[in-house]
Amino acid sequence: MANTSDIRNGLCIRYNHDIYKIIEFLHVKPGKGPAFVRTKLKSVTTGKTVENTFSAGHKIEDIRVETQKFQYLYSDEDFYHFMNVEDYSQIRLVENALDMPKLLKEGEVVTVIINTEDNAPLSVEMPASVVLEVAHTEPGVKGNTATNATKPATLETGAEVNVPLFINEGDKVRIETDKGTYKERIKE
Repeated sequence: MANTSDIRNGLCIRYNHDIYKIIEFLHVKPGKGPAFVRTKLKSVTTGKTVENTFSAGHKIEDIRVETQKFQYLYSDEDFYHFMNVEDYSQIRLVENALDMPKLLKEGEVVTVIINTEDNAPLSVEMPASVVLEVAHTEPGVKGNTATNATKPATLETGAEVNVPLFINEGDKVRIETDKGTYKERIKE
């Protein structure tokens, strides 16, 4: 058993008869009244996100997990298939277990969080950023750069992001996986 002082991003807890992963949290100490922790939780089984407030010192049941590196192989209509980079065993996961499945490129190495009680995969953590090629975007209009103007672009994985006007088809761009936003152009 843990309590609210042990809450951190990525912690898996049992809450309302389900397993949730903490996405965001904020310790609040108001001037009047007891302290509390405001959290945003994501269900690892359904992918649904809920918000909850725990009072300070509240007991929470944490889930013992371990992380392993897996390589993304392919996806079919129902599942995403991964291979363990150490023993080459394969697992398949539903789309809800992934935070940003549209940014996943074949061959990408991700971290899979596994429940130690039953060896069931709980969720997939993407790297902080990924490099993807722009498959389609409209050409930027010259002189239309008064402010930070952006345009939509389709990446090689099918994901859509907004990029600056100077990005063209075939350019490689770095995308932040937690927000799904453009970070920088990669020069080769």
